[in-house]
Amino acid sequence: MKKVFNYLRSMRFGILLLLLIAACSVAGTLIPQGREVAWYAQNYGAGHGVILLLGLNRIFQSWYFIALMALLCLNLTLCSLLRVRALAKSGRFGGEAAARLPNTLSLDAAGLEAVHAHLRALRCREERFGEATVYTKNAVGRWGTFLTHLAILLTVVFGAVALYSPTVTDQSCMPGESIFLPDGTEIRVLDFRIADETGRLDYQSHVQLTLPGGRRSESAALKVNHPFRFGPYKLFQQSFGTAGSITVTDLATGGSDTFLLTDMSFLTVDSLNGVVYEQLYPDYLRAPNGEVTLFTVTEGSYPNPIYALQVISDGMYTPTLAVPGDSLEVLGLRYDFNAPVDYPGLRIKRTPPLANALLVAAFTLMILGLFVTFFMEPVLVKVDAEGCAVGGPKPERLRLELEELSADPSSDRKEE
Repeated sequence: MKKVFNYLRSMRFGILLLLLIAACSVAGTLIPQGREVAWYAQNYGAGHGVILLLGLNRIFQSWYFIALMALLCLNLTLCSLLRVRALAKSGRFGGEAAARLPNTLSLDAAGLEAVHAHLRALRCREERFGEATVYTKNAVGRWGTFLTHLAILLTVVFGAVALYSPTVTDQSCMPGESIFLPDGTEIRVLDFRIADETGRLDYQSHVQLTLPGGRRSESAALKVNHPFRFGPYKLFQQSFGTAGSITVTDLATGGSDTFLLTDMSFLTVDSLNGVVYEQLYPDYLRAPNGEVTLFTVTEGSYPNPIYALQVISDGMYTPTLAVPGDSLEVLGLRYDFNAPVDYPGLRIKRTPPLANALLVAAFTLMILGLFVTFFMEPVLVKVDAEGCAVGGPKPERLRLELEELSADPSSDRKEE
């Protein structure tokens, strides 16, 4: 049991966990998360079965990733507790306990004078205990590794809070329109394209966020695997669609309105006559005899769109096909069929501000811990008439430094 405990708190086990978590994070970055099964089958072929079996499509919610995070927290907690226990047992830094340390370096008068001068040049605190003088500096440096381990633990914990506490919603929005969230935040989709100028598929939106307080972001490009963060929100380019566009004009008054349609809709004034929009097909093939074959699957933008309709007039239902640029009239209304409009599906992720603040605090503590560890090395030296002893958590480097200095008392080397 003791061996198991020692391994759980060991650095080797902690490094192994970090490597496994890093491997999972790389997989979660390279493989888009949370897509439909059909999407993985289309993009990864036969390999999609392995992705689904191992949970690589939702790796950050998988049992093994959560288990790795929990084990890392356990490892860091044990390390932190043991370091606190060791620091508590060591008692006050310096003092009478240090004055009783056995000398590890014998010095003559010149060597003693050089050691005293060097330690005073380092601006060490000087205390007399009988015949011994105790020099101390950077006592807080003893806590450097503890602060660093604690900061890593808090980073993991607060990172988990930031990862699992956000609310996630998926919404579609037409270009030029806005999504309004419950807290008053406005997400405006300025434009959207499926392919760039060269025809390469890139599925890019330009969005702008306005927070409840009025703070507004610049126009930001949103692409697959390139999310946009502003305030507590993070936006992802999740999906896309194509909407039919029909302009209806009242021939008597000249008034008109344009409708963007994604579902079956009845465009009418009197609820009896009008046009039923059924579906927009991406492509079609017209045979020499006039028969039309409709295609339902395409990649990217619709190359040759065609509208499937039902025209209702005086109780008569007439199936009709129309392509962009066509028009038809029904009892004083003209229906103009426009080019379809591509629109994005956005994934909106909101992280509680406190989670981000706690994560920033953990990173700040980590920087402080690293600074204390590497730039505030503790100094604890006892000097008496016969020589000196070097204590503290890392005495070897300073002991060698004083040994070298005492061997050449004429040296005026000082620590920068």
